[in-house]
Amino acid sequence: MRSVLPYETRLERDRRWALSEASDFFSGGGGVQESLRRITRRLEELSIPYAVAGGMALFQHGHRRFTEDIDILVSREGLRAVHEHLDGLGYVPPFAGSKNLKDVQSGVRIEFLITGDYPGDGKPKPVAFADPADVSVVIDGIRYLNLPTLVEMKLASGMTNVLRTKDIGDVVELIQVLKLPSDFVQKLNPYVREKYTELWQAVAATPKDE
Repeated sequence: MRSVLPYETRLERDRRWALSEASDFFSGGGGVQESLRRITRRLEELSIPYAVAGGMALFQHGHRRFTEDIDILVSREGLRAVHEHLDGLGYVPPFAGSKNLKDVQSGVRIEFLITGDYPGDGKPKPVAFADPADVSVVIDGIRYLNLPTLVEMKLASGMTNVLRTKDIGDVVELIQVLKLPSDFVQKLNPYVREKYTELWQAVAATPKDE
């Protein structure tokens, strides 16, 4: 099956096209937004429980930043069904044996998070990826991680993997943009509560721009 170049490669090679894509993204168009609608529509048709995570979930919850890929939480059974029904039918693995897929129309990467796996360094910890059916909320017809779970996953990831410190920054942005209260911490796993409180206090103590 013929497919376009990876989306991130096209962004790097053509700055003018990249700027156009970013503009389209924020208005609900462009390759990533269109790919999101395609893959979630297929998952719904196949009755595969899912929850969109990562940058697209941040975007829908209020942290409006551009992202070049799509993260989706599924169960192991769901992942098997995804590959059984979608491989070669509009989607291809980026390499043999990969759990992830690429949308052949847009080149956008679709990365799957698996129920029972662990965020960040991948090592066992009190926070693990949940069953998507238990932690999703429907926004504009698409299922996303609910806000407490999104914050929890971001904190657990950033706390345990130095290469994922941007996840900590994402939580700071959510606290600022959504004006999350200090008692939001009660909705989180105890493993990440101290970190949330630390970040909340730092945001509260930071002078606001006039």
